[in-house]
Amino acid sequence: MALLTFVVAAFTDWFDGYYARRFKQMSDAGKLLDPLADKLLVSTAFIAFAADPVVHLPVWTVVVIIGREFLITGLRALLAGKENQTVMSADNLGKAKTAAQMACILVFLVGRGPNSRAFLELGLAIYVLAVILTLLSGFEYLWRYRDTLMQSFRANSEQ
Repeated sequence: MALLTFVVAAFTDWFDGYYARRFKQMSDAGKLLDPLADKLLVSTAFIAFAADPVVHLPVWTVVVIIGREFLITGLRALLAGKENQTVMSADNLGKAKTAAQMACILVFLVGRGPNSRAFLELGLAIYVLAVILTLLSGFEYLWRYRDTLMQSFRANSEQ
């Protein structure tokens, strides 16, 4: 049931983005809300897998992933604030991160069956890639918007 739920959620997320781009129906709200839906889906699965006795992901890696998501969500909010009004859409590295995260979740869900050690090992390899992409994409966003971040820190320290 978890596998079916995840596949339906991931497909509808992908289809929504595809439809919006294909028919030029993108909105600022969609650019902000779509990444939040991705984060909720992925975070929930990784928290469950950290507690799962079969998959048992290292908790620190799940904290890294969720921490990056909170950080980038905060950056999106800062950029969308009254002064900046910039919408930060996902770039290719961020999309690759999301794809790797969803792929490893899918493989882990399949790998929870009996005699599925190969799936669990494949899922772990994809998970390591996902953690690396999570860190790289987070640093990339912070670097790209470093001027805005620095201006915000300066403005707060002057008050």
